[in-house]
Amino acid sequence: MNLVRYGLIGFGAWGKHHADAIAKAHNAELVGIAAHSEATAADARNAYPDAFVTTDYNALLAREDLDVIDVVVPSYLHHEVATAVLQSGKHLLLEKPMGIDLPQCDSMIASAEKHDSLLCVGHELRLSSMWGKVKEMIDDGFIGTPQYCLVELSRNPYRQGAGGWRYDINRVGNWILEEPIHFFDLARWYLESAGSPRSVYATANSRDPSRPELQDNFSAIMHFSGDAYAVVSQTLSAFEHHQTAKVTGSKGALWASWSGAMDRTRHPTFKLRAFDGNEVIDVGIEKPTGELFELEDQIVRVAEAIQSGRPLHCTAQDGRWSVAMCLAASASVASGAKEPIDQG
Repeated sequence: MNLVRYGLIGFGAWGKHHADAIAKAHNAELVGIAAHSEATAADARNAYPDAFVTTDYNALLAREDLDVIDVVVPSYLHHEVATAVLQSGKHLLLEKPMGIDLPQCDSMIASAEKHDSLLCVGHELRLSSMWGKVKEMIDDGFIGTPQYCLVELSRNPYRQGAGGWRYDINRVGNWILEEPIHFFDLARWYLESAGSPRSVYATANSRDPSRPELQDNFSAIMHFSGDAYAVVSQTLSAFEHHQTAKVTGSKGALWASWSGAMDRTRHPTFKLRAFDGNEVIDVGIEKPTGELFELEDQIVRVAEAIQSGRPLHCTAQDGRWSVAMCLAASASVASGAKEPIDQG
């Protein structure tokens, strides 16, 4: 098949990793890049001399030699840029969160349907050799009926982001949308057979009283339509990057753990242990796991979906669900009460 032609909007710290992943993909090529500034555009030209580079993303969208646009910009720009991509008739890979409110998500879903475009949201943990193996074992019935899920992260504080956007509540939306959104998505995915998430109770606090809206410590309990529930917890007041997922069911349990000096390390330690009700075993993981590895798989999978119609690993509806869960959790932090989750 012909290579899928990617355009990239955003060439910051994470956008550069996206560019590298596209360049490595066996079924894709990086045709064009829209950078935020002349400085980052110069970096893009130096790194990818054969690519078209501009500081005007509309100039990139006007090109006819692109199949899909990969959007890696601050959260508050997602709706604006994604809408322009979809209106240009191109497919879209959009970093999470899909939007910072549900009307934005619904608008993008409608635009993708109108223009017959694929819209994939960047919940790349679903492609992990380890986090994905957990889901595979759940679906194979290893733990019986899933009843409980814990996804927990302990890490360094967030990077500021270009222009400090990640520490500006008006641009980030809220920090629950920034990283815990991945864990809400995993919990919903793991407990898929338990029905839809219905309500959430959450609490949080901040080390800095001058910015209480940006919580360094966050925990939530989410209930599903049956009796299953999930716990999502994160602290930014710790060190390095350590993530755990535990899932228990009527017959057994799974325990996955990942650690690295930082989130983007290529040299993590990771392990998956499984209990079938009688014995504990170590489950072999076929290849390294971590967000850089999953990003590379994501680029390939989106290209495969465009080439052959293979289903996307995370659809627009999945992206909307993730935003809905996070917004309900944010509302619960503010109200101090259990809040319903928008069912769409």
